[in-house]
Formats: sequence, structure tokens, C-alpha cells
Amino acid sequence: MKILCFSWLAAAALISAPVSAETVYVTLEKDDALAIVDGASGKLRKTVKIGKRPRGVALSADGKTLYVAISDDNTIIAIDSHSLKTLARLPSGADPETFALDPKGEYIYVSNEDDNQVTVLDISKRKAIKKIAVGLEPEGIAASPDGRWVVCTSETTNMAHWIDRGKLEIVENTLVDPRPRAVAFTADSQQLWLSSEIAGTVSVFDANTRQPLKKISFRIPGVTQEKIQPVGMVIDRQRHYAYVALGPANRVAVVDAQKLEVIDYWLVGQRVWNLAFSPDQQRLYTTNGVSNDISIADLEARKVTRSVAVGQYPWGVAVKP
Repeated sequence: MKILCFSWLAAAALISAPVSAETVYVTLEKDDALAIVDGASGKLRKTVKIGKRPRGVALSADGKTLYVAISDDNTIIAIDSHSLKTLARLPSGADPETFALDPKGEYIYVSNEDDNQVTVLDISKRKAIKKIAVGLEPEGIAASPDGRWVVCTSETTNMAHWIDRGKLEIVENTLVDPRPRAVAFTADSQQLWLSSEIAGTVSVFDANTRQPLKKISFRIPGVTQEKIQPVGMVIDRQRHYAYVALGPANRVAVVDAQKLEVIDYWLVGQRVWNLAFSPDQQRLYTTNGVSNDISIADLEARKVTRSVAVGQYPWGVAVKP
């Protein structure tokens, strides 16, 4: 009887225990701040001033450190993701907008739009170890999970620059559609996805041959083509689906990542910039720059479930368990 009673009490405790929820970090360009949102409840917890015009944001592999590009301060700051205290300021080069964390946790690769270069930061030494000249107005940047490639796009030159991670040298430049913005590797490192804002396309490349596989276009009834401007992208771990932010079209495109075909469009906030998955990839968060909110989509239900006001000009987003 005592064992049964204990088992019942233990079960009751588990049922009544609060469900752990992810924390969503959102950079606010115009507020010079970081918004912290409870992912499960969709409530804004707090807003913290962090520097002038924060944009790109990413979490370390262990989730303990949050890195944020502070564009107008010409630095990337490292923040304790729990206490939100600044741990370090890294010399990122001029006007850092986007950056990629090295899969081995050694480096940060920063695109410097004003200087037409990629700055490589050594995280442990807290210093720049190399500057790589690229095309005009470098923008999106991504590191392949297998540690082979770093790819940077240049908006004005209309190129993707393939950088050998070991040598930290460009080995190939690929012409792409006008105004390339974001790049993203699939989890298996076999494909590179690249969005072109002016062309309104996403190009998918074989990462081994660096050759194009397919170009994806977007058509939304009632929305003019000039408003369909692909920017941020995420691809799920199994490569079942990809999600593409379409800027002033105020939509996220859902793409079958096997067939490389668009299967749906979801209405979100105004001027959707970037996206991030929850750690279990059951939810999707988008930053909507003009409507000053984030949208939350339930990926199992396949619909947007709520919006959360976060502050002025939300840009980047990262999610911690």
C-alpha cells in the first residue's frame, strides 16, 4: 500500500510540475535592446538595453552564451544567457550585421558590410585572427555543420563566396541572383540554400560540387511580385521542410525540402526578417520588423497561432531550451 501511495504522489507531482519552456531572444534595432520572450506562453518577460542597433544573434552549442552583433558599436558581445550580463566584447570589424558560429566552437565568422570583408574571430582569444576580402556589401554568412565550408554572400557583387574553413581562404565565387541575402546549410551539410531578395528566389546548391540543384520561386495570390523578397531561412534537421521569410509580402513560405517545391504560405507580421526553430522543432518564431512583433507558428498544426509585441524593429532571433 505504501508503494502504491508513493507512486500516486509521484505521478501527481509530475503532472502538476510546470512544463519547461524555451526562451526566445529577439534583437530590437530601434530600441538598442534585447527582448526576452517565454516561448510556451508567448509572453514578453523583459527587455534589456545592450548597445546601438543589435541585429544578428546566435547561441553557443551549450546554450550558455548568447552572441549579438551590435552594428553601430562595431562589436559582437557575448552575454550570459541566464543572467544577461555581458561577458566580453569581441572586435568584429566595422558594422557587423550577420555572423556564423563555428561548429567546433572556435571561431565566429562576421560579415562586414562597410569593409567588404569577412572577419574571423577567435572566441577564446577574443581577437580577430584573419580578414578575408569578399565582394561588395557582404551580407548573409553560414558555416557548414561538417566544418568544411563558410559561405558569405555579397549583395552588390551578386556572389556566394565559398571559403575553405581549414585554410580560411576563398576557393570559389559563384554568381547568383540579384541581392543575395541569407544562406543556410542543411543539417547534413549536403546542401546550401541562398535567398535573393530582389530576384524573389531561393537557390539550392549541392555543397560538394558547388553546383545549383534548383531555383525556387514564389507566387502569392493578391501580392505583387516586387513585395516578395526572400530573406531569412531555416531547414529542419530531417530536411523535410524549409521555411522562408518573404519580407514585405508578410508571409513565410513553407517548402517541401525534398521536392524543392513551395507547398504553403503563412501570413505573419509586417516585414518578416528572420526565423528560428524551437529546440524540438515543434514551433517556429519569426521577427516582423515593421509591425514590431514576433509570430509563433505551431509546426504540427501547420499554422500561425499568435503574435507577441516585443519592441521596435525586431530583427534577429535565437531560441534556448
